Amino acid sequence: MRKVVLVTGASSGVGRALCQRLLQEDDGLHLCLACRNPDRAEAARAALLAACPSAQITAVQVDVSDLRSVLRAAAELRRRFQRLDCVYLNAGIMPQPQLDVSALLLGLFSRKVIHMLCTAEGLLTQHDKVTADGLQEVFATNVFGHFLLVRELEPLLCRGDGPARLVWTSSRNARKANFSLQDFQHRGGQEPYSSSKYAMDLLSVALNRKLNQRGLYSSVACPGTMLTNMTYGILPAFVWTLLMPIIWLLRFLVDSFTLTPHNGAEALVWLFRQKPESLDPLSKYLSATSGFGSTYVTAQQMDLDEDTAERFYHSLLELETHVKATLQGADAQS
Repeated sequence: MRKVVLVTGASSGVGRALCQRLLQEDDGLHLCLACRNPDRAEAARAALLAACPSAQITAVQVDVSDLRSVLRAAAELRRRFQRLDCVYLNAGIMPQPQLDVSALLLGLFSRKVIHMLCTAEGLLTQHDKVTADGLQEVFATNVFGHFLLVRELEPLLCRGDGPARLVWTSSRNARKANFSLQDFQHRGGQEPYSSSKYAMDLLSVALNRKLNQRGLYSSVACPGTMLTNMTYGILPAFVWTLLMPIIWLLRFLVDSFTLTPHNGAEALVWLFRQKPESLDPLSKYLSATSGFGSTYVTAQQMDLDEDTAERFYHSLLELETHVKATLQGADAQS
């Protein structure tokens, strides 16, 4: 029986590279591409089939920032499949990133220069906005839309006939200091991306506590710093080109510069090979690249506590109840 793997954000970047590498691992997969743009999804599907004609590849339209879209996609997936073996929760945004040049220059001459280059700590701010559902867009896209998708897909994931897994695309930029239980949507801050990635780490821990006994396991991975549409939003492509000789030298000191989506997918693919029950739920698995370009995976303990993860999970359950009631009320009036 074919394994069924769902990947959100599969049409570009690390999501597209992940799909290519998964098919190289097992061309007997049924791979489902969950994408916002149907045309881009079909283009990705065609390219993947051209490289692996024997693969079974389908697509489903979903915008994880739009809760109605998430609910429609989940209903469609429940109609199509009897089970899901793995879901990669990969779609994400970093809107209008701004680089703090002064912080960068100061950091280059500090003791924390390596840490700064690995995590971009204190270097990036973003301009968030509110969705039609009344949620902060970064939180809705990176965290809550995926949480709602998982909740709706639990019947396919928790079937009891073998382990299933969730893999979240997190970041080294996830920082405890940027997250608050009192403001988990990060309405009052300037680093919603970092906050959302820390929230993702908390959620993964909470899901393991809740669902391991039902056969569902959750892990988080970081693809490192890649040259994608997201990083080109921080600096123009020509600037990255000018910086490339320096970055190649820095790779001998900093293993987080994976640079390509193919390299960035290393930890995500490595997790696919592992028995999910053997993994540490409190570790983040990092894609890394040596100075000579070889890729490998490292594990890092996450800076969080399980009590905060539990409280955050319950906050999301309350928000889920609220937004579903709001959507049902709006449907009843229309």
